[in-house]
Amino acid sequence: MSTQIQESERIQFNRTKIVATLGPASSTPEMLEEMARAGADVFRINFSHGKYDDVITVVKHIREVNRKLGTHISILGDLQGPKLRIGVVENNGVEIKEGQILTFTTHEMTGTAEKVYITYPQFPKDVKVDENILIDDGKLVLRVVSTNKTDEVQAQVVHGGILSSKKGVNLPNTRISLPCLTPKDLQDLEFALQQQFDWIGLSFVRSGADIIELKHIIRNIDPASKARVIAKIEKPEAVSDIDNIIRETDALMVARGDLGVEVPMQRVPVIQKMLVRKCLAASKPVIIATQMMESMITNISPSRAEVNDVANSVMDGADAVMLSGETSVGKHPHKVVEAMSKIIAQVEEEHTLYYGERPPLFSTDERYVSDHICYAATQLARHTNAAAIITMTQSGYTAFRISSYRPRASIFVFTDNYSILTQLSLVWGVRGYYYDKNISTDHTIADIKFILKKEGLVVKDDFIVNTASIPLSEKGKSNMIKLSIVE
Repeated sequence: MSTQIQESERIQFNRTKIVATLGPASSTPEMLEEMARAGADVFRINFSHGKYDDVITVVKHIREVNRKLGTHISILGDLQGPKLRIGVVENNGVEIKEGQILTFTTHEMTGTAEKVYITYPQFPKDVKVDENILIDDGKLVLRVVSTNKTDEVQAQVVHGGILSSKKGVNLPNTRISLPCLTPKDLQDLEFALQQQFDWIGLSFVRSGADIIELKHIIRNIDPASKARVIAKIEKPEAVSDIDNIIRETDALMVARGDLGVEVPMQRVPVIQKMLVRKCLAASKPVIIATQMMESMITNISPSRAEVNDVANSVMDGADAVMLSGETSVGKHPHKVVEAMSKIIAQVEEEHTLYYGERPPLFSTDERYVSDHICYAATQLARHTNAAAIITMTQSGYTAFRISSYRPRASIFVFTDNYSILTQLSLVWGVRGYYYDKNISTDHTIADIKFILKKEGLVVKDDFIVNTASIPLSEKGKSNMIKLSIVE
C-alpha cells in the first residue's frame, strides 16, 4: 500500500479542533459517526465514569468510524486524579447553615448536618486553621477552625446550603500531600495504554515533577507506548509552576471548572490567555475546557455568552475547544458539535488570527536547524501567499512547530506512522495523511502535490512550501525547504 487519502466525507475542516467527551448520550456507532461528520476531532474518555468493557466497545466503534470516514479522530483518556469528595449523606442531602460547625472525619460513615466523611486520609494533617474548604464547585464555603492532625477537622460554615452525597471538595489554600496518581489512576492508565489511547490527561497537576513521574510510569508499563501527556491546569500550584509544566508536558488543558473554584473566578480569563500564549511560544497544543456550551445539554442552541466564549477561545489562539456534559449526557450531542464548528468557522475568517511573529529561540540544541526550517516555511508561505505548507514527519515535531506559528496556509502532514496521524488531530490547523513511499525527495514532493490536487485541496498555480529531511531514507530532522508551483 502506498497512499491512503480518504478525507472526502468530512462536512467541514476547521483549524481549531473540537474535543467531544463521550458518555451515555454519545457512545453508539451512529452518534459517534454523526459527531465525526459534524466536526469532532478528538473523543475524550473520562475515567471518572464508565466501565472498562464499555470503553473497549466505544474505542472499537471510534476506530470503525475512522476506517469508514477516512478520518484520524484521536482518543484522549482523562485520568481522574486525586479528586476529593465527601461521603454518602443521610437522606441524600442535608442543610448546613451559616455560622454552624461541621466536623469532617476520615472514618467512613453516613454524613449528617453535623458530621461528614471525607475521602482524603491526610486531610487533618495537611489542612491549617483559617484555610477554606469549598464543596460542590464552591456552592458551599467553610473555614477551618481546628484540626486534631489525625482524623478530624472542624470547620465553620461561611456560606451554607444543601450538602449532598459524594460532592467534590476543593482546598484552594491547602498543599495536598496526595500523590498525583491514585491507585485507580494507575489501573486506568494501564488500561488506556493497552487500548493504545493517543493522549493521557493528568488531572490536578501541581508541578512539572508530576508530568515527569507520569511519563516515567508510562515507560515502565509499556516502553513502546507512543501516548502523549496532557497536563490539566486546575490548581493554583500549577499556575505558579507553569513554565516547568509546559516544558515537561506534550499539551495543556485549561480545566476552567476546578480552576475557577481554586482561584478567584475573575482571574480565570487572564490565566487562560496567559496559558495559551505560553503554549504557543513552546509549540505545545492547548485545550480550553469546561462549560463552553453547557446550556446545550438541554437546549437546541447556545446562549450568546457561550458563543462569545467559544469565539474568544479561538481568538486567543487555542488549539482546541472541549465539550463535556454537552456531548456525554446532553440531548443532542451532534448538534452541539455542529454549532461549535459553525462558531469556529466564522471566527477563523478573521485574518488577525494568523501568523504570530515569533522566531524560534536561538539555541545550540539538536532541534536548532529544524526549528528554523519550520519558522522559515511559515514566513515563506506568508510572503508568497502560498496555499499549503507540506511536511513529511516521523515524530510529528515539525507539525507541532509549524502549527504554533498559526500560518494561514493549510498544513498537510504526510507520515507512515499511524499513531502520529491520530495524535495530530488535536493540533491546530493540521491535516494528516498516511504515506509510505520513499523513492526520492523530488519524486515524493511531486507525488504529494498530485495527491492534494486530485483531492481538490490545491489547484493549478498555487504556491506550495515543502519541508523535509534529506536524504528521505534516513528519516531524520527537517533540514530542507522548497517553494514550488502546482502545475
